[in-house]
Amino acid sequence: MRRILVIGGGIVGLAVARELLLRLPDAKVTLLEKEPGVGRHQSTHNSGVLHAGLYYAPGSLKARLAVQGIRRMTAFCREHGIAHDLCGKVVVATSNEELPALEKLWDRGQRNGLRHLRRLSPDELQEIEPHVRGVGAVHVPEEGIVDYAAVCAALQREIESKGGVVALSSRVTAIREQGATWVVETSGGAHEGDYLVNCAGLFSDRIAELAGVKRNVRIVPFRGEYSLLAPRAQSLVRHLVYPVPDARFPFLGVHFTRMIHGGVEAGPNAVLALAREGYSWGKISIRDLADALVFPGLWRFMRKYPALCGGEVVRSVSRTQACRALQKLVPSLQSADLIPGGSGVRAQAMQADGTLVQDFWIEERPGALHVLNAPSPAATASLAIATHVVSLLPFVPPVAGD
Repeated sequence: MRRILVIGGGIVGLAVARELLLRLPDAKVTLLEKEPGVGRHQSTHNSGVLHAGLYYAPGSLKARLAVQGIRRMTAFCREHGIAHDLCGKVVVATSNEELPALEKLWDRGQRNGLRHLRRLSPDELQEIEPHVRGVGAVHVPEEGIVDYAAVCAALQREIESKGGVVALSSRVTAIREQGATWVVETSGGAHEGDYLVNCAGLFSDRIAELAGVKRNVRIVPFRGEYSLLAPRAQSLVRHLVYPVPDARFPFLGVHFTRMIHGGVEAGPNAVLALAREGYSWGKISIRDLADALVFPGLWRFMRKYPALCGGEVVRSVSRTQACRALQKLVPSLQSADLIPGGSGVRAQAMQADGTLVQDFWIEERPGALHVLNAPSPAATASLAIATHVVSLLPFVPPVAGD
């Protein structure tokens, strides 16, 4: 019986463990998660959006897996009775200078295989979003929102029903090779396996290092802080409303997101988190902060984009400035309409020259595979990512489409 250890109980790790059991029903699959429950970080500290693949470079893993992933995720939600809503999204150009970038997004969406995309004139935009102002827009009807916490819970149930083990409160402390066997020491005891799959998200680079992999990319945590629209202002948007993003960065800019259980989020910004699980300025980890500050790539990034970095910090501490950024999309929004919301931390892989890794990054090693960059749209694409990851394992028989 093949023994496989999956490290990380976020949505990607859960999906990988489930896929392994589907493809290798006789395998012993153990998922190790440091928290007392699954999906406690990136998987549920996000806006709950189902991304359809509009933004990503054609031919990239992100593009292919996002398009496959949203269709598989919505089917999974229907099968398990999980709340979701394909409410649609509009991406809005607020100036004529943004129209070429909007046209590029349209082209990407077409090439990536999105269905029923529509170009919108200013008048057509007003018909579906009366309070949003723009010189043009793209309507993406396939996009929507979902309850990712419920998705994680359903994945855990499937894993356990198929004989897999979800070992909670099992923080990995050491990894060593013992012949052809991996021995993973955790706070909950030791586990042995023939193969290791690292899906540790915010700590994926450190887990890889414990397994003997040089950190060619470093996880730099960026915190995104959201506001909520006060009840009186929630009627200002009907869909997901996004700006045309800056193509240099994987962040999508401040936007409005209807939430699956009611309400509307606005944001986020993107500031350096002072801890890898630092959801506020007050949460500081000396180890995590030092790890970021001694990394040359971070300094090179900040020197290259000082205005961007400074502006994000200002929007973090000033509700007035945060509102001003949002008013580009919805001019009638007022600072008093914003109330404090939640936050999330994005595990963004960065190279030593300061370049942000744009695509998913997976490294294969003898006896192990490491998922080293899987931020948004990884939650949407998680089932498709799992199929791709498992197809890379040398002992898994191929199926049609691999």
